[in-house]
Amino acid sequence: MWDRLWTGARLATMEQGETPYGAIENGALGVEDGRIVYCGPQDDLPGAPDSLAREIHRLDGRWITPGLIDCHTHLVHGGDRAGEFEMRLEGASYEELLKAGGGILSTVRATREASLESLVATALPRLDALLAEGVTTIEIKSGYGLDVATETRMLRAARRLGALRPVSVVTTFLGAHALPPEFADRADAYIDLMCGSALPAVAGEGLADAVDVFCEKIAFNLEQTERVFRAAQAAGLPVKLHAEQLSDMGGALLAARYGALSCDHLEFISRDGAAAMAKAGTVAVMLPGAFYFLRDTNVPPIAMLREAGVPMAVSTDCNPGSSPATSLLLMLNMAATLFRMTPEEALAGVTREAARALGVQDHRGTLKQGKAADLAIWDIARPAELSYRIGFNPLYGAVKAGEIVERT
Repeated sequence: MWDRLWTGARLATMEQGETPYGAIENGALGVEDGRIVYCGPQDDLPGAPDSLAREIHRLDGRWITPGLIDCHTHLVHGGDRAGEFEMRLEGASYEELLKAGGGILSTVRATREASLESLVATALPRLDALLAEGVTTIEIKSGYGLDVATETRMLRAARRLGALRPVSVVTTFLGAHALPPEFADRADAYIDLMCGSALPAVAGEGLADAVDVFCEKIAFNLEQTERVFRAAQAAGLPVKLHAEQLSDMGGALLAARYGALSCDHLEFISRDGAAAMAKAGTVAVMLPGAFYFLRDTNVPPIAMLREAGVPMAVSTDCNPGSSPATSLLLMLNMAATLFRMTPEEALAGVTREAARALGVQDHRGTLKQGKAADLAIWDIARPAELSYRIGFNPLYGAVKAGEIVERT
């Protein structure tokens, strides 16, 4: 017999087809050994529900979606930057804060001083807030250590979080996030350290699932980015890129050439960059929280990305400096209202396309037989409500690997 069976459900499978949201009315979903074994019309079940599963859960028309996926976060870090938030509101720019030793570097100082236990303890409340909204998979980057010891400690903390909570944690090495003060005016030497020592150490311990770079005028140029990409390739790790957030550096073109999983931000992406991403299958990750928090005015070219056929994901970009956001549901609303994504595109952006951005689309992101039984169950009348409401959480229940999740 199956472990569990949900009946009387409406299923937003998020499988691409003729039906919006891949919807199945009067559906049923069965799980066994952490996997989906049935997902379809209830009338097509191979027998009476009570004869098929040890546990039956009747949902009375509630919706089931894939468990949500937050595919771009900087969840693990020391300290906060509320003081800089005040400074920014008084007129200081992001670049000015960075040049004055603030911005990323202030978080670097706090993170270097934090123990592994402290990093885990301070990240847990942020993680719990996301899990309470149906998140079952999350990506966590390093990038606030900027030395070998702290970068590896951050990634160990991220792995620890996955052991403490019912969530799949995908880790990304972002050593090339900013230039630390001890390497001022020596960016190439810093890239030598990241490629020659930090990345091999991270890969050797199995601490990272991918490698990221911040390619921007205030961070690293194309040649330095490509050096990191080549080192990642040598270590057998896929790449992704913070690209075209503040200017068009041509990062999207470079990332596509290396078959990157994703390019993230993309407010200034060119048409050529979008075409290259579409051809490479590279996902565009939209980060409306950072756009909102930084009071940006250059909206990512959603229509151009859509026309080019670039898959689009949505994420919180949870970080202390430019997006202190721990609500993926709020990001759905922002993606729709600020970026003009449709509610279906936004929901696909935190399920199917977010899974693609992490390279886990074969196992997660849609409701399909054989995939992981990571589910979010919603007390809603239609899926568009998930993008429509602001500050309201309609989660009825969550399921991770077939097990019902108790809220913390």
